[in-house]
Parts: sequence; structure tokens; C-alpha cells
Amino acid sequence: MSLPAPFTPLISGAEGLDAYPSNPAALAARMAEIYGVSADQVLPVRGLTHALELVWRLALRDGGSVEAPKTEPYSRLQAIYPAKGEAVAVIARAIGSLAAITEMAARVAPALLVVDEGVVEFSDATSAATLIKDVPNLIVLRSLSLAYGLAGARVGAALAQPQTLERLVSVLEPYALPSPLVKMAQQALDPSRMLESAERIATVRRERERLVRELSRLMPVDQGVGPIIITRPENLEAALGQLKAFGITADVSEERLRLPVSVKTEVNDRLLAAFGMSVGKARAPRIGQSVRDTKETRIVCAVNLDEAAPVKIETGVGFFDHMLEQIAAHGGFSLRLKCEGDLHTDPHHTIEDCAIALGQALKQALGERKGIQRYGFVLPMDEANAVVSIDLSGRPFPVFEGTFETPYLGDYRTDMTAHVFRSLAEHLGAAVHITVTGTDDHHKTEACYKGFGRALRQAIKVEGDAIPSTKGVL
Repeated sequence: MSLPAPFTPLISGAEGLDAYPSNPAALAARMAEIYGVSADQVLPVRGLTHALELVWRLALRDGGSVEAPKTEPYSRLQAIYPAKGEAVAVIARAIGSLAAITEMAARVAPALLVVDEGVVEFSDATSAATLIKDVPNLIVLRSLSLAYGLAGARVGAALAQPQTLERLVSVLEPYALPSPLVKMAQQALDPSRMLESAERIATVRRERERLVRELSRLMPVDQGVGPIIITRPENLEAALGQLKAFGITADVSEERLRLPVSVKTEVNDRLLAAFGMSVGKARAPRIGQSVRDTKETRIVCAVNLDEAAPVKIETGVGFFDHMLEQIAAHGGFSLRLKCEGDLHTDPHHTIEDCAIALGQALKQALGERKGIQRYGFVLPMDEANAVVSIDLSGRPFPVFEGTFETPYLGDYRTDMTAHVFRSLAEHLGAAVHITVTGTDDHHKTEACYKGFGRALRQAIKVEGDAIPSTKGVL
């Protein structure tokens, strides 16, 4: 099947992958942490199809055959039977209740019950992985393809008790999971990615609900979860033609239309427009994302200049988190930033690289900078006074005038303040002039960040469609 375009992995290239040694054991340990099982209950595989293939190999080795019973509530089941008529495995291709899974596992024992949870992250269901410790014949399959953006890399996991996984390993080919896939999976599951992965999943769920609500007015829509909607239009060929005209790729399976759910509202609006549903012509949101992986830090940063929430920041440096929150709150934009840095060495790399990532995300969100006010001015805070001026000219030029006597505010190094705004100016592409005076270094530092946010709020505000320059370009 074709996959929705937004499910692009948060991968930052060879430099980032170099930070992840090819270590299947480390990958299994990370998967275990995420899936809530022990490391010896995880077998990394090449996606769901590879895991299912292992089950088929197991059955074929024992002389099995295949049936597809229609027993409710397991209407989409495949049972693999050996010649004697005793099941080797039963594969449930739907997310079921834990009670139903427990009941069926007991009913098919000693056969294996294999539960496919490839899209469980998009549902409210509790994973069947919670049953593994008590159900010896249960195998739960998980995938990184959709929830974690590795549709092109094909990595997943089979979760089961160790003795059950040993049966799968007995039919596993050598070097089953290539090193590049291990590295990509480790990067996708890195703690620095979790905040953005959760937001992407939440966005897809919201967009799916919207699309189902609208499409249900025109055609039957099957229940389901995840970034695919199954519909039944009266004329499949006509529907495919309409979608193609609007740049939407869809699949047909069993006389049903499989529609992709994008994380981008404008793409889903095109899908609705293809079926003649009016969605208006709102200006596309100004969204930017930066992924920065080095040997010192791993960062994902995302901004939306046209939304004030959410603001979620986790750098590991508490005071710096608070300062970045000030920029977003006073700037009036959404900011999500997660960093895993070498804080055991010093907070320098974390603070510097987060500022770089934020500048890059803001630059991407601004795009051609059409219609923005361009300039921003401001901020007094008690006895401290920060004068901040911004010109979103595209030309970086940082100027910082001010000194601090206190070396640290919490874990935050005050000498990094000038460095932060230099990094922001250089990677945002802006002239940033800051002068700060006062006696309380906490107030002076906070005034700089708040003032920068307020000045940025003015500068990014849209007041028309023209590029604010007589040159015609920024």
C-alpha cells in the first residue's frame, strides 16, 4: 500500500546516524522500554511482514496448512494448522480487548496467538503487550513504520515470552536486521524524538476524525484507526480520478478505497476538495522543523508561528527551558523542543545547539517572509532593562551588550546568553541587537529572553502579502 507523505522519519543524515552504533541489543532494550516489557521479551524484526513470515516459516517447517475462519469477534483471522489439525498459530489482524485476547489465547493453546498491533499507537486501546508475562502462547507485533516514520526502513518487533521468541529465532535467517536499519530505528526511538512523534500521532488522530466526519456525509466509511481511511464510494474509478486531479494518491483493495491521512491540514483539505467539499482557502500555517544530531546533542525542534500552543520544552537545563518558554509565550507561537545532550560534561553544547535548532526552525517557518512586519522593538523588567531590536532581513548580525556577575542560574551558564542570541541571529537570518542593564542577573537574563520574544512577535506578524523590502526579496 502507499503510505501518507507526512510519515517522514525524523532522520538527520549520516552525521546523526554515526551517533548510533549498530547494536541490536541496545535497540531491543529501547523497544522494551517503550513497549513496557523486558528486553528478553523483544525480538527486533524487519517490520510486521517479516514477523509474520517467521510465523509462516514455523508452521511450514512443521507441515502446516492455512485456514481463515470468520469467527466473531475475530472476523479477520488466519489460522495456521499442521497436518494433524492442531494450530501452530492464529493471527489476529485487529486490535481487540484484552479480555478477548486472553480468552482466545486460552482457546487456541498450545497454538501461538499472534496479535498485529501495527497501528495501536493511534488508538486508545491498551496494548496486548501487557498480557505477555501471563500468556505464554501470545506474540504481539509492533511496527515503527507509521507511528515513528520508518515506512521506508521496515523495522518492528515481535514481543513474547523468551521461550516463545526462541521458536521464532529458530527459523530466523542470519543477519536478519541490517546495521543501517538498526541505526535508523535507534535514532527514531531516541528520547529526543518522542515529543515530536507524540505530537505527530495526535495530529493525525485529529485530522482522521475530521476527515471521517466529512467523508461520512458522502459515502460509507469503515471504522478503524491509523493514517488510512477505508471508504466505499459509489464509483471507484471516478473517485480515483478526482483524487489524482488534486494530487492525492490512494489505493483500491477489495472494492474499497484506501485514503491517506496527512499530518498536514492543507493536504487533507485537498482530499476533501477532490470530493467537492468546500474547506475555504485559509493561509497555510507557517510551520518549521529542525532535527540536529551530533556526537554531543540530539535535538528535534518544531514551531508554528500561527498557533500559540502547545509549548513543550525539555532540554535538561531547567532555567533554559524556562527562558525558551518565555520566547515562545511572548512571541505568541507554538514551540516543541526536545534535547538529549551531554549534560554530564557541561550544559554548553545543549544550550548552543538548542539555539541553533530553534533558529533553523524559525527560518524554515518564515519561508519567503511574505507579508511580515519584519521589524520588532522592545523590555523593562523591574530594575533590569533590555532593549531588543530585530530585523528579519535574512542577513545575520548579532550584537549583544551586557555583562553578568553570577556565573550560574541553576544549571544555566549566564555567559551563554550572548551565545544563544548570536546562534539565533545566525541561523534565523536576522539582525538581533540586545542591550541589557540592571543589578539582578536573573532579571537581566529573563528580560533578554522576554524582550526577544516580544520583538519577534512584532516582526513575524503578518500584515499583508508583499515582501517587506524594496528589493523584492529578503
